Amino acid sequence: MKGVERTGPGVFSAMEVAASGLTAERSRMNTVASNLANARTTRTEEGGPYRRIDPIFRAQPAAGSATDPVMRAIKRVEVSGMREDPAPGQLVYDPGHPDANAEGYVELPNVNVVTEMVNMMTASRAYEAGVTSIESLKSMARAALKIGR
Repeated sequence: MKGVERTGPGVFSAMEVAASGLTAERSRMNTVASNLANARTTRTEEGGPYRRIDPIFRAQPAAGSATDPVMRAIKRVEVSGMREDPAPGQLVYDPGHPDANAEGYVELPNVNVVTEMVNMMTASRAYEAGVTSIESLKSMARAALKIGR
């Protein structure tokens, strides 16, 4: 409501925080999927093998310029960008490969499939936890509305 400042954290700010976490984890899952899809890509438009990427998360104030210290302490998650992993790829001897160097070695992407699967499971579990928190918030809001009847 215009002109009215909330006195404490409410259901909507809690949902905003939980929803920002869902958005961040969805971004992480999409990034992992891209890494897995390119785990054997040896030639990109930029030249050279694919480089794995990671999302960069940043905490942002959820309440903006609130005067209440509790509201100022509430943060939401924001994806501030993507970071390319500078680690070198694995060199594999394959002289018949079109991207092999003069010695017959091909540089594969720096994507470790096992690590990416662990990252995907972690992101999936975090996403599930966010969905559970939103369901709990909805349940609390319904219960609060019943009290007012």
